[in-house]
Amino acid sequence: MAAAVSFSAASRVRALPTWSSSVCGGGDDHPALAMSVPAQRRSARPLRTPARMMGNVNAGKGVFAPLVVVARNIIGRKRFNQLRGKAIALHSQVITEFCKTIGADSKQRQGLIRLAKKNGEKLGFLA
Repeated sequence: MAAAVSFSAASRVRALPTWSSSVCGGGDDHPALAMSVPAQRRSARPLRTPARMMGNVNAGKGVFAPLVVVARNIIGRKRFNQLRGKAIALHSQVITEFCKTIGADSKQRQGLIRLAKKNGEKLGFLA
């Protein structure tokens, strides 16, 4: 059988540091603690990851992608983006009117607009 080890009550009670001794530096371990904690350096700006540009996953793919690229090269990128924005706005208005006609709520309308965008990406309209 294992030998029983007995501790006296005095050996189990240990004096704990008080709040004032730890804050005011009255404890013996304050310099050692201060040296063990690494100093943090603060920069003027927080570190951030570079912003990712939203891009078409299917860029250059799809049935209409070659036609879209040719049209963009002929009329210029700025004018092309203006026309594309007008077309997208007009299509969103058509979807909104359709939703009003069938009595769909705004959540369903948003879903239809997102679906139209995904279909446009797959077909190459957003190339």
